[in-house]
Amino acid sequence: MKPGLHMFVAVLLFFSSELAQAAIAGPPFDPVKGTVKDKDGNPLPGVTIQIKGTSTGTVTQPDGTYSLNVADANAVLIFSYIGYTPQEVPLGGRSVIDIVLESSASELNQVVVVGYGTRRKRDLTGSVGSISGEAIAAQPVNTATQGVQGKLAGVQIVSSGAPGSQPQVRVRGTGSMLAGAEPLYVVDGVLTNDIRNINTADILTMDVLKDASASAIYGVRAANGVIIITTRRGKAGKMEVAYNMTVGWREVANQVKMANATQYTDYLKDAGPNVTIPDYGANSDWYGALLRKGFQQTHNVSLSGGSEKFLYYFNAGYLTDEGIVRANKYDRFTIRSNNEWNIADNLKFVAQVSYMHNTTQNVNLAEVYNNTYRAAPVIPITRDGKYGNTSAFQNVGNSILSIDKVNDRYKENRLQGTGYLEYSPWEFIKLRSSISANQGFQNRRRYNAVFLNDESTFLVAGGNQQRPESQLTMVKEEGTEWIWDNTATFQQRFGRHDLTVLAGFTSQQYEGNYLEGLRRNVPNSPDMWYLIAGDPNTSTNTADGDKYARRSWLGRVNYSYADKYLLTVSFRNDASSRFPSDNRNGYFPAVGAGWVVSEEPWMPKDGALSFLKLRGSWGRIGNDNIASNLYILTANSGLLYFFNGTPTLGTNLADIKDRNLKWETTEEYDFGLEFAFLESRLTGEVNYYNKKTKDALVTVKIPGLLGDPDNEYTTNAGSFVNRGWEFTLGWKDNLSDDFSYNIGGNMTLNHNEVTGLNQGQPLFRGGVGQQGNITKTDNGQPIGSFFVLDAMGVFPDQAAIDAYVDKNGQKIQPNAQPGDLQYRDVDGNGAINDLDRIYAGSYQPKFYYGINAGFNYKGLDFSMDFYGNAGNKIYNGKKAFRYEVTDNIESDYADRRWTASRPSATDPRVLYGNTPASTYFVESGNFFRLNNLTVGYSLPKNVLDAIKIERVRVYLTSQNLFTVKRFSGFSPEMISSNPKQDGFLSLQNSSSPLEAGIELSPYPTTRTYALGLNITF
Repeated sequence: MKPGLHMFVAVLLFFSSELAQAAIAGPPFDPVKGTVKDKDGNPLPGVTIQIKGTSTGTVTQPDGTYSLNVADANAVLIFSYIGYTPQEVPLGGRSVIDIVLESSASELNQVVVVGYGTRRKRDLTGSVGSISGEAIAAQPVNTATQGVQGKLAGVQIVSSGAPGSQPQVRVRGTGSMLAGAEPLYVVDGVLTNDIRNINTADILTMDVLKDASASAIYGVRAANGVIIITTRRGKAGKMEVAYNMTVGWREVANQVKMANATQYTDYLKDAGPNVTIPDYGANSDWYGALLRKGFQQTHNVSLSGGSEKFLYYFNAGYLTDEGIVRANKYDRFTIRSNNEWNIADNLKFVAQVSYMHNTTQNVNLAEVYNNTYRAAPVIPITRDGKYGNTSAFQNVGNSILSIDKVNDRYKENRLQGTGYLEYSPWEFIKLRSSISANQGFQNRRRYNAVFLNDESTFLVAGGNQQRPESQLTMVKEEGTEWIWDNTATFQQRFGRHDLTVLAGFTSQQYEGNYLEGLRRNVPNSPDMWYLIAGDPNTSTNTADGDKYARRSWLGRVNYSYADKYLLTVSFRNDASSRFPSDNRNGYFPAVGAGWVVSEEPWMPKDGALSFLKLRGSWGRIGNDNIASNLYILTANSGLLYFFNGTPTLGTNLADIKDRNLKWETTEEYDFGLEFAFLESRLTGEVNYYNKKTKDALVTVKIPGLLGDPDNEYTTNAGSFVNRGWEFTLGWKDNLSDDFSYNIGGNMTLNHNEVTGLNQGQPLFRGGVGQQGNITKTDNGQPIGSFFVLDAMGVFPDQAAIDAYVDKNGQKIQPNAQPGDLQYRDVDGNGAINDLDRIYAGSYQPKFYYGINAGFNYKGLDFSMDFYGNAGNKIYNGKKAFRYEVTDNIESDYADRRWTASRPSATDPRVLYGNTPASTYFVESGNFFRLNNLTVGYSLPKNVLDAIKIERVRVYLTSQNLFTVKRFSGFSPEMISSNPKQDGFLSLQNSSSPLEAGIELSPYPTTRTYALGLNITF
């Protein structure tokens, strides 16, 4: 333990001891205990309880319980909680008083989880967004973050239609170039990068720590924001049994229509006049054969209840999602058990355990979508039980054959849990020790069956899509992560002073292994799909693994005076094994201050203004989400070289590493205004943030003198900034006991800019076939900006080509033909080349927004959510990625392209394989979507009483009902074209911000229709 922490703990214990002795030395107090809940039976933490006429008081614990020493048996207790109507309760000699507080309809005073503790939202000095579990579970989503889309300012969520996929999340912009841009997830104290194992029905609240002041308590893991998920617990009382289900289907929301046989034939007359087009009488719809309506269902059964000594919550859930791509399917089974034992009045033990098993029938989207998009419609998909051989006419495989002859199955098991012991030697001291574990096992079996032209396909001549040998690949991957947290919390109110002090130590370790084996000539029977059944002479084995550790010291002080002057100071020291020993320690301080202006006596008390708070904060946080070996030098031994003419075995370095790697660090300033008017019916929030990341990890080219000039190494040589504004506004009102309604919205404006990079070396990424890299990350531009030629339109005729000349009168595009794209000669040198590329925007939106509205009338409820963004660009990579002239084209392009009889000013006559990257392929990513529409009905109380059921609700819901957009591809909502879903076992996020926003082989965004049922007994 460091000297500073020694002194801190000593002072804390001395202070606690003095308070305890003062209490013992005073009058003989009798403790008054009880629980404070809301009208729905939920415990209320943070409720202030004060003895009337004195400065003595306390606050309720996270489970709503309290204990207060009272000397006067006739004293009056005041229970107050912002957002709830205060109550004055005469003691009357009682020692147990349970209270139910009525809500005053204020959302500014809900309790939120802030990391190693809770705070009332009105007392926060940092920026935190919150959403209830009910709002998430009300939507037919597989992963919790998908249900938050469009509901929180500063939080961009992009979801894929792929079953079992985890949406990509950006909190206040892109936070890293190479070290992963996804936020940290904390589930009941378990730190993870994957929450696909969390059943949405189990979630009580989700809190998003957006600024450095709020998230700095998590130090190294918090650079991209923190999402804290709290799962449900039992409530004292009789057992409650609940059943929730949804059943429906998903379909592609926007299908790209390809050219039919007639359009395709007309196009080839211009693009490939010497190509002989086969005539098999076919007009194939390849996407129609690939895509389908996928069945989806969820079922959840929960049991909860308990007594003063024991609380329990148990839930079992099952989910099936067929997916909209042929043969794709995802099944998930989850179990959760959350239990709490109150061993004594000041001692309790909590155990929270969850288990998930999922099975995924996978498809190779990169291969399947590429082939489907390019396949000629003149080739039949199947005929007489055989597959059309597209490769006999094109360099394209039959995508349906590829799917049908592959069995690719993932099986994953996840065990996640937390157990902690909490002891309060005095009512103002809470000691907690918790151990958390996260363990994952994944098995993959991919069997590629044999198929030959003469057996599985027709149109044999020239065909090359065949597999003469079967191939079996088996993968086993496992990872285990444990975290040990120890914290001490001091919480006390002295008159108008409210003080909470937290100190702690945490340790973490991860270890994982990866094994892969491959053999050929394995029999085509599932009972024989084992490596031992294959040819041992064709064996290939691969192994990998990782191990890293972190240890941290942390502390935080929350202070408020008169509930109007707020101060938060936190500090965390992290050490990570992912950096060299000299650079392992990172120091992450933060400070925030707030002023509740509405509490000032000079503020008007006419009732119009309910709440007004100003706050500001500063903090520093880090990022170590990189490979563990980036600074470790490796060597190749046993290499033969000649020394003085004599052959000698020697060793050389395999690569060049930066032995001085250090943390990426982000400093952020945040200023906010929170307000409520008209008895908190109108609420809102305005935030400004400025996040500056320095020492960003980027790649730098190795000088040619040191080896291959194409090689790169990773080092701290970048800096960039995200700054922006967030706006949130909401209105809620009850017009009568039977009718209430709400409407609200949020908007985020974000500006991302690289401010220092590689001593002037830009980063080129985003390969699109023969076009090469089409993104450039450089100073003064957003990360991953598109860098392409500027297409000014189409040459209408030869005269236009002849007229496009340089200052010397020479043709700038002498080889162009009428109908070709015309490119701007940016540098004025009379030739079109890479020096004429321009920045053409990026995938990062300039602003994104959400709108929500709803009402409740008696048993009827209605809600709708809209979501959209503007200012981002998408590169239509699949349209640009052309292998040969016989590739198919999109139907819209076929109708719009330039022809002699139908000149076009925008679309060229043909798209060749050598068509360069240009703004022609850069399209607007703006969209506006009806994200969710739900109509429900709950049976009235008299009917429920007659059938002896607590609650019955049925509802109809739809996701992504319509989208208004300009992008011609599958979806303008894109970060990564096809992100891998390695989840918890993944070393780092696999979707690189440097090459995002390129549509190559995306899983289409889906539209969902579902029927739901909620029953509580």
